Amino acid sequence: QVQLLESGGGLVQAGGSLRLSCAASGSTFSINAMGWYRQAPEKQRELVATITADSVTNYADSVKGRFTISRGNVKNTVYLQMNSLKPEDTAVYYCNAKIILGDFWGQGTQVTVSS
Repeated sequence: QVQLLESGGGLVQAGGSLRLSCAASGSTFSINAMGWYRQAPEKQRELVATITADSVTNYADSVKGRFTISRGNVKNTVYLQMNSLKPEDTAVYYCNAKIILGDFWGQGTQVTVSS
């Protein structure tokens, strides 16, 4: 089992920045990759960014150049730096950890961008 604890969401004006954090605990040795997904009201959950154990990153086209995913100095901590935020970035952001047998999810953190 892997537990994920997210923090850092909030309300920000368009053009502003936020930094999300996710700390994994439990059977973290089994994690192959971590990432962030988001779900806006009445929309499906979508990938935002992922980072593998080898620090290979992948981004959704909609956030390339604005968001950066990174690993922290503390093992099994992942950050999402979000710059130049837009109202369409408003969503609940979920931390994800992938293991061979499946996925684990955090409880989600709300990000609201006002215009």
